[in-house]
Amino acid sequence: MSAIDSYAELTRAVSKNLTPLRSRNADVMAGFGALSKAALAPGALDEKTKELIAMAIGVAARCDACLGFHAKALVRLHVTPEEFQEMLGVAVYMGGGPSLMYAANALAAYEEFKQAAGHAV
Repeated sequence: MSAIDSYAELTRAVSKNLTPLRSRNADVMAGFGALSKAALAPGALDEKTKELIAMAIGVAARCDACLGFHAKALVRLHVTPEEFQEMLGVAVYMGGGPSLMYAANALAAYEEFKQAAGHAV
């Protein structure tokens, strides 16, 4: 596993750390929430495809918390290991060596949430 002990713990910690922003910057956080909801709403692309794109960008941007939040969403959306691996290939192609290292972390996050959800890895 990567330097992250648990992506579930990381996402809980980040959510907790966002609490002050939710109260002190309520308009910004509400705007971000609305942006997220609008961006992920089904349209020409379904929610699963959009979450795969978000995960690929999280890998390319090397955002640990992004890996956790999007892995959890992808498990909820029943992304298969094959779909996940194929998305990682595109992320590595677009981001080079640093993305390859984060692809390994993204896979660890996906497998952790999949196992926690009771799905075979």
